[in-house]
Amino acid sequence: MGVKERRALEKQMRRNQILDAARKLLISQGLENISISKISKEAQLGVGTIYFYYKNKEEIFIALQEEGLGFLFSAIQQIQGKQLNPREKLKEVAAAYYNFSQNQQEYFNIINYFLSSPRIFFQEEQKKMIDMSGNKILMVIETIILKGVEDGFFLEEDPRKFSILFWGMIHGLIHFKKLEHTTLQNENHLLVFQYSVNKLIQSIIVP
Repeated sequence: MGVKERRALEKQMRRNQILDAARKLLISQGLENISISKISKEAQLGVGTIYFYYKNKEEIFIALQEEGLGFLFSAIQQIQGKQLNPREKLKEVAAAYYNFSQNQQEYFNIINYFLSSPRIFFQEEQKKMIDMSGNKILMVIETIILKGVEDGFFLEEDPRKFSILFWGMIHGLIHFKKLEHTTLQNENHLLVFQYSVNKLIQSIIVP
């Protein structure tokens, strides 16, 4: 490994240290209670080192948000090219999102943290960057629905709005897993999730 490659690897390792520390603090303390000095302490790096890589804490959390959305997009994008009918593709999108919430819980919690809060944390340009990442996921869902409409499989006059409804429903339903031992005590959460996804998709299938 040459000097250039070694330096690039060291920089990436530092960034990972910073993001790992910020991820832990965000989930445990919330954005308002986190400072660069806290991230520095958690990462065991100097404050100056943090500022070398990121201008402020908002930039760090933008990186985390985009990282999580990137993983989710990668999983969902693969479904688009599969030889499946539109109904099965949408079911796989929902399954991929569910698996992401279980296997990548920290990233799911970060995405949810910013989605569920009524407060806008970032400046307009920063928010646009994150929204663009989320829009790519919506575009995959919308493309599946549009193809289904074109092929006469789906009947839906506004695929974009249905895409938003679809994503919103599966995201919201995932949170019902917390109710497995109370409200959903006699239900299997995954079966409820799959039932709901099937019902929603069925609503736009041509009779």
